[in-house]
Amino acid sequence: MAEFKDWKKLNKTIQILEAAEKGGYGVIAAIAYNIEHILGFVRAAEKAKSPIIIQFFPWAITFSDGLLVRTAADAAKRASVPVAIHLDHAQDENVIKRAADDLPFDSIMVDMSHFDKEENVKKTARWVQYCHDRHIATEAEPGRIEGGEDGVMDTAGLEASKTTPEEVDDFINTGVDALAPAFGNVHGEYGPQGPDLDFVSIKNQVGGRVRLVLHGTNGFSAETMSQCIAAGVSKINVNRLVLDDYYAHLRSEVCNLSHTSLIEQGVDKVIKQTMQWMEICGSVGKATIEC
Repeated sequence: MAEFKDWKKLNKTIQILEAAEKGGYGVIAAIAYNIEHILGFVRAAEKAKSPIIIQFFPWAITFSDGLLVRTAADAAKRASVPVAIHLDHAQDENVIKRAADDLPFDSIMVDMSHFDKEENVKKTARWVQYCHDRHIATEAEPGRIEGGEDGVMDTAGLEASKTTPEEVDDFINTGVDALAPAFGNVHGEYGPQGPDLDFVSIKNQVGGRVRLVLHGTNGFSAETMSQCIAAGVSKINVNRLVLDDYYAHLRSEVCNLSHTSLIEQGVDKVIKQTMQWMEICGSVGKATIEC
């Protein structure tokens, strides 16, 4: 195996996020559920000349026996812009092992946030090392972000807790490459009041020591997204934010179009909406940066 420092220089997720942090922009990290989404995300990135991270929930591994992940990795390899493949919210340790050993992930979120604080740090450290030994970058969640998402373990019965400075220090000491702090953000929907985020705390707590990841962007405005990026976030996790138009298209046209037209037009919806958020996040044209 290559030396520790050498593999990190070559890791696609780390390259993309380090360039984003230096450039002061955010990179869309979009959840894909099918091949239309994979095609849409890659084509959006190529049209916008923007880097992108394609993410999968563990569901994609168990449902398709890894086929969707391998398809995305093949598309990433052929793309004319930097594309990384990431496993989001990997909570089952057997799934983490399988993903790290057998599938072409550039990075894995080792999500042990459903355990108490001490166990979260302990298990995170173990799996960070396991992934690093296989040249895979890692992400973790200090604290616990409220809510849940389709395709992720149901943690609705667990109490959310904002990330503390002590937790940030503990997690950075595990060697993790990126942190997804809880600072008022939620998985799922925010309700009529919208997000109430503590931007100052995340910037002060992390201080450039590790890449920052934003979870829970459903319903975000362009202004809120820009505030998060200004606070130091470089990886922008999105789900419905880039897929709402795709789902609206399916619902309205499924009885009116041929299957092939439905798919083709659906991909176009993904492309258009993803490019809109790339513009907001400031990553358009940044694929020319070496990453």
